[in-house]
Amino acid sequence: MGGDYAPHETIKGAVAALEQQNIELLLVGDAGAVEAELASYDLSGRPVQVVPSVGRIGDDEHPMHAFRRKPNASIVVGTKLVKSGQADVLVSLGSTGASMATASLILGVMEGLERPCIGGPFLGLAPRTVLMDLGSNVDCRPSQILNFAALGSAFAYKFMGMENPRVALLSVGAEKSKGNRQVQESYQLLEQSHLNFVGNVEGMDFFTDKADVIICDGFVGNILIKFTEGMGTALGSYLARQLSPYMSEEQMKDVFNDLWETTNRPRTMGGPLFGVNGAVVVGHGSCKAEGVTGAINTRRALH
Repeated sequence: MGGDYAPHETIKGAVAALEQQNIELLLVGDAGAVEAELASYDLSGRPVQVVPSVGRIGDDEHPMHAFRRKPNASIVVGTKLVKSGQADVLVSLGSTGASMATASLILGVMEGLERPCIGGPFLGLAPRTVLMDLGSNVDCRPSQILNFAALGSAFAYKFMGMENPRVALLSVGAEKSKGNRQVQESYQLLEQSHLNFVGNVEGMDFFTDKADVIICDGFVGNILIKFTEGMGTALGSYLARQLSPYMSEEQMKDVFNDLWETTNRPRTMGGPLFGVNGAVVVGHGSCKAEGVTGAINTRRALH
């Protein structure tokens, strides 16, 4: 029930994923609303089950308070399905804070970690560069930044085949002395760690192959994501005006599809929630059906 276009686009994307992949769908939400949407599809004999829930936790609610007030909200019920083993992977397009809070409380955080975080490749122009955190933790201690670096390094090694991933800290300059207090103290911890820490990098270094894993707090990471999305939309409008006298509509469509792929998270539109004892994918709240399908595709790397 989460996301800007739920449940219509969420269900449309989930059904598309069902047609493309060997999966079973458990659709958690208001039973009446979900079943009304499903009535538009011929799903006879298909593995689709509606799991009723009551209410949802919105982006404007404090996740922990809402968790206690709404014990049967869709994100809570969905997370419990993973905990009980009835589901293998949870995909949520709703509140990032609610997804993280319920996963931490119900599934538990891995031993040795303080907080989970969202990460992975987020930019089509740099599909082999992992960013941690993408927006789940806006206030972080240096020890948590170190946790994110360890998680990102493990992801790059396990799922992207990087033997000894180069880890860097996002800052305003490459020099060790650059950055705010959080960055400078995090630098010291990373330097003393057993990770392959290569120092500070700057924003342009997503494209210079100086690092495989780039670390920042979720405040900065989420701004980066939204900026690239906005830049892609703005460039699309600009190119449409400039190219319309010279290109057909079909040709421009190909250009814009390429632009979307290069300025947004490559094909998945969902990031794994690292550090919890279960497989959770947090998708972009503004996703429409194609993005929902992509977020579901992410589960193949987790299960």
